[in-house]
Amino acid sequence: MQNLNYGVIGNSKSAALISKEGSLEWACMPEFDAPSIFGKLLDREKGGSFEILVDDSYEVTQKYMKRTNLLVTTFRCGSDAFEVIDFMPRYKLNDSTYNTPPEIIRLFRHISGKPVFRVKYDPRLQYARGETKLVSAKGFIKSYTHEPTYDSLYLYSDLSHDVILNSDPVEMTEDHYFVVSYNQKLVAVNHSWIELEMEKTKVYWLDWVHRTRQFSEYQEEIERSALVLKLLTYQKTGAIIAAVTTSLPEKIGEERNWDYRFSWIRDSSMIIKTLIRLNHYNVAKRYMNFILDLVTYKDDLIQIMYGIRGEKKLTETTLDHLSGYEGSKPIRIGNDAYHQKQNDIYGVLLDVIHQHLKINSKTIDEKENFWTVTRSILKSVRVNWDKPDKSIWEIRSQSKHFTFSKVLSWVAFDRGVKIAELLGQTYYADWWAEIRDTIKENILKNGWNEEMQAFTQSYGSPYMDASNLLMERYGFIEATDPRYVSTVKVTKEKLLKNDLMYRYRNEDDLGIPEVSFSICTFWLITSLYKIGEHKEARRLFENVLKNSNHLGLFSEDMDFESKRLLGNFPQGYSHLALIESAIMLSGVDEEI
Repeated sequence: MQNLNYGVIGNSKSAALISKEGSLEWACMPEFDAPSIFGKLLDREKGGSFEILVDDSYEVTQKYMKRTNLLVTTFRCGSDAFEVIDFMPRYKLNDSTYNTPPEIIRLFRHISGKPVFRVKYDPRLQYARGETKLVSAKGFIKSYTHEPTYDSLYLYSDLSHDVILNSDPVEMTEDHYFVVSYNQKLVAVNHSWIELEMEKTKVYWLDWVHRTRQFSEYQEEIERSALVLKLLTYQKTGAIIAAVTTSLPEKIGEERNWDYRFSWIRDSSMIIKTLIRLNHYNVAKRYMNFILDLVTYKDDLIQIMYGIRGEKKLTETTLDHLSGYEGSKPIRIGNDAYHQKQNDIYGVLLDVIHQHLKINSKTIDEKENFWTVTRSILKSVRVNWDKPDKSIWEIRSQSKHFTFSKVLSWVAFDRGVKIAELLGQTYYADWWAEIRDTIKENILKNGWNEEMQAFTQSYGSPYMDASNLLMERYGFIEATDPRYVSTVKVTKEKLLKNDLMYRYRNEDDLGIPEVSFSICTFWLITSLYKIGEHKEARRLFENVLKNSNHLGLFSEDMDFESKRLLGNFPQGYSHLALIESAIMLSGVDEEI
């Protein structure tokens, strides 16, 4: 049985996953959404990998270099020991320019004795759709394919090409290096260059974490999760992807497999709100610019998701030649959910726009741009808030009057009112306040189920939905309101199992969900704390922390019985909610 015991490295351009044993098994280059160059994660035979092979006498351990995204895997057999430091270079060149080359550096550092290892260097370009050939050239090993289109990759190392290509044993008495580069290098690749790249990258991450807000508890967990969120940002545009993988299944052998290498408005806006709380305002500014670039005209309709460069068409296809993660098919690239109508996204987006305007000073031009976006969004919400939609969980075949979508429509107008007040637009503030109050009245009348004594998933539904726990967090209802207290308790009763949460338990397109959705567990923890159940909230939080992988990373889903991580990885949604719960348990609950 595979488990997601991987570390993630990246540089806000692309990313890679490295197993607990030091095997590089997922990487897409030159950018997040490019075809994989190593894809063993999705097919252990065909996918391709870059493995470090030692005999069974070696003990292998792994950790991050403290407060960085540099991953250290240590191999030890008695007095024979070495470590591998994996990273993707990222550092500032000047105030506005970053060095983020599409390359992975693997520095093998000798510790003691004469350890012996072999490498298996087996890239499979273009999702392994055709043959990848390897040739030894002057200064590098070149990998290339012509199927379905031409692509190439370069490997630089101080070891001989024959040793690498033949996977010969290496008795280690000094340091060695490997550089996997999408581009042919124009600089001299040698030990001193490798060390400099590592130190610059290390200092970048240490400085970034140093600027992260400090809390009284769980600081290490908050910082690790923040480092994950930063890795999910795309340097060129400010977009934020949901995860670095595609088609890792919610349940082994089933079809809930999706491509998450795109920027969802909801996920991204929630991540930005969290990073603002941690004092990382530049990330927010860049994401806000991404939004302004998307909404160029007043009649532009905002999609639920976009490509990392702002692409609007995300056609979904399948890679039928790959066997899938433990046989779970199909393997999808692209995501047809971009067609969906989800009314909740507008409230989440206007919530973060309000934050951005309130915290960061703006030029009059910027304010006018955001004011135009705000009015355009609310024009759409005004027309659509009372119509059925797909809502937060993207149930493809069902459009309903989801309570959460209505609440977030209320949030849209509530934040619109606050934005109008910030900008001195009294007429709009008064007008939108009337619509906001109408929506709230509608929700209180139709979203509340008297028999269940709770706000339920959709109007007239008897089913609970974890997303309704966010009602209080967005200011729709007070934590002390008996209706909210009851909703939290009923949600816990109906959706909590083995200290983990379902999203919902009613049937959707693919049957009844059978795994826990990690973010929902954190939502429950925060909600329990808000209604005064502090001891239970902390107990659940401590338990869920134990379910991370060996590096403190979380995926999208988790098995209720085995606590095995499932779904795309690492998941931004899960880590932003972890941060929110940790901050809450640290006794901080300010309005921002």
